[in-house]
Amino acid sequence: MTAAPAPGQGPDRARDEAFLARVSGRVQGVGFRYFTVRAGRRLGLGGQVRNLPDGRVEVYATGPRAELEQLADQLRRGPGLGRVDQMEIDWNVPVRPAPDFTIGY
Repeated sequence: MTAAPAPGQGPDRARDEAFLARVSGRVQGVGFRYFTVRAGRRLGLGGQVRNLPDGRVEVYATGPRAELEQLADQLRRGPGLGRVDQMEIDWNVPVRPAPDFTIGY
């Protein structure tokens, strides 16, 4: 039995897409990054989430479009302690191999 390839790898890589989202509201200090990593991993996506100096959170995610749309929906809701006021999402970003979903600093 073989393991499934990581996002951005294997024969389906050509079908992977990516987005870059910037989320504003009460999104720092409320577990938003950990919420995003858990959601991304659960969906089998690769990417990175990080806090921005201006108080927003930035999310780069890559994988199949359907799962990316599910992640985007979850980001719009955010974690229980957070509040999302606005989310800008750019679907026209390069697809970079991302074997895991991580927190960036």
